[in-house]
Amino acid sequence: MKSLEEIFEAQGTQRWAVANTTAKERIAKLRSLRKAIVERQQEFYDAVWEDFHKPKTEAWLTEVFPALEEIDYNIAHLPDWMEDKPGRWSWLFPLNRSVSHFEPKGRVLIMAPWNYPFLLFISPIAAAIAAGNVIIAKPSHKTPHVAAFLESLIAGVFEQNEVAVVQGAGAEIGDKLLALPFDHVFFTGSPKVGAHVAECAAKVHAGVTLELGGKSPVVILDDVKIADAAKKIAWGKCVNAGQTCIAPDYVLCPRNLVQPLADAIADNIKQMYGETEEARKACENFVHIVESHAAERHKALIEDAITKGAMAPIGGADYCDIAGRYTPATVLTGVTPEMDIMKSEIFGPILPIVTCDSLEETIAFIQSRPKPLALYIFGRNEKAIDRVLRKTTSGSTCVNHCILQIENLSLPFGGVGMSGTGNYHGIYGFKTFSHERNVMLQGAFDPMQFFYPPYHKASDKSLRAKIQRIAKKILG
Repeated sequence: MKSLEEIFEAQGTQRWAVANTTAKERIAKLRSLRKAIVERQQEFYDAVWEDFHKPKTEAWLTEVFPALEEIDYNIAHLPDWMEDKPGRWSWLFPLNRSVSHFEPKGRVLIMAPWNYPFLLFISPIAAAIAAGNVIIAKPSHKTPHVAAFLESLIAGVFEQNEVAVVQGAGAEIGDKLLALPFDHVFFTGSPKVGAHVAECAAKVHAGVTLELGGKSPVVILDDVKIADAAKKIAWGKCVNAGQTCIAPDYVLCPRNLVQPLADAIADNIKQMYGETEEARKACENFVHIVESHAAERHKALIEDAITKGAMAPIGGADYCDIAGRYTPATVLTGVTPEMDIMKSEIFGPILPIVTCDSLEETIAFIQSRPKPLALYIFGRNEKAIDRVLRKTTSGSTCVNHCILQIENLSLPFGGVGMSGTGNYHGIYGFKTFSHERNVMLQGAFDPMQFFYPPYHKASDKSLRAKIQRIAKKILG
């Protein structure tokens, strides 16, 4: 605890110097971070393979590339973001000037998850640096090789009084960090832990950004192109072995399309990872599960569904390897809401398909559940697509693909309700770690002089009455 407090106090001393850095100085820091990432990326690929068998190409595509893209976007736009934005002219104070001024929150805490341990650590750090904050960041202890790499990476670029990395299990160090009076806490993880983070942050009046998760549905419309949808859903579900906060969690499908869709998804899984269960398990392109108890949970979910009447055209509990932390890509049909697999986020490569007999039933199903982080719609009927959008809510939506909505840095990414609070990416990340300050500069003429007490002064009465008449005409 003493060490944490020392870092926290050192950053408190440094925060005003960092807060007053120019765009040029912050850009230099981002470029130094970028350079270190590019030069040392192979160390990350080796580390993430050791932690949970993530292949280099997938690690580059889903972690290194988007992190570099985020840094580059911040560098390109930061001077404009930092400029004061003028407020609208006020008729009552015609010579006054008002601006919206962005200033750093101050000392921020970033708590990253294990599933994308590099991207979801670096991306918010880059935003916090762009906004001019000092940072304490905690990587996940569930990916120890990546955590050690991240600590070394950051230490090679920043002094601890500006950006510090602390390690440890959440139960050991998380609450100690949350007890410190940070100005903002940025957490990525489960809704359950997110609620605890928010409760702790409220005790010290810290702002919070919670990037959580939930059961993200896939809506299949009657006019869907099965072959196209199946390939994209198979990829979206199996990338990172389904350990993605915006992974398609389950499918809501018209009855006549359930079997064709399930078979097509199974065929695409075979094409991507191998024709047989043995080949898929040995495939270097298929990510493993981060820890054995998660694989054990996946097996129990599949067994419960099968016991209650579901069928698995591919995968199944028999092929789970708990010791090897491997869950096979599994598609389930005949899934019903009372099955355990429909009661919590799966976070694994298991895809339940639920039969719906109408679009109204599909929409009602989504409305009856907590708001998801993502929602996917496959089909061509624009009216039906619009209807789903108007009658549901989610953190983000992608039509006729999966996952890709997270890539557009000109748009916010975040959850709603149980799937999260706040957002980031691009300017939204800059704003998340900034306080938008209202600044008014008094002009040469001050109309308020006619409204100071005592109100009965004869010299002010006539002009004050005229101003009040103008106000009534403008305001009604």
